[in-house]
Amino acid sequence: MGGPGSSPCASCKLLRRRCAKDCIFAPYFPPDDPHKFAIVHKVFGASNVSKMLQELPVHQRADAVNSLVFEANARVRDPVYGCVGAISYLQNQVSQLQMQLAVAQTEILCIQMQQEPALQTHHQVLELDQDDKALLLHSNNNNISDCNNNNSLGYAMYSGQLNSNFISPSSIMQMQMQDPLKQESLWT
Repeated sequence: MGGPGSSPCASCKLLRRRCAKDCIFAPYFPPDDPHKFAIVHKVFGASNVSKMLQELPVHQRADAVNSLVFEANARVRDPVYGCVGAISYLQNQVSQLQMQLAVAQTEILCIQMQQEPALQTHHQVLELDQDDKALLLHSNNNNISDCNNNNSLGYAMYSGQLNSNFISPSSIMQMQMQDPLKQESLWT
């Protein structure tokens, strides 16, 4: 704020004008941080920022200045999209991480399901006679190969094979590569 012995705020310094006691910029753009106002002025213009601040209640002005500074920095980094570009980038990252998580969970499920039938089958085989053993092994191998041959997680879930056996993570990756639009609906 202006006065004897005090330095003008960053906006008045940059605009080379005398800083009045009632300067609207002084509380939000201190003289020790000139870059903050310079970037806001470059993107929005001093008169536009002044009009915005005057239209807001005093208790909301600090938050508005912080938002303007953030958006101005984003516009300098990405002149076309600004904050929207940063938000879009982060949403894509979240989407990719969700997909990686789903694949990891599927791999865990596959490993658990591979181990579980092996233990159950071993205990059941001990109690069966020779003809029943051959029939059980034949049907179990067919179910597993059917599940592995399907390239659709939806088909495996629909047909109930996901509950009785498993679908391989490589099948899920093949499905994702074949139709990237289905990828959105499967994981979100």
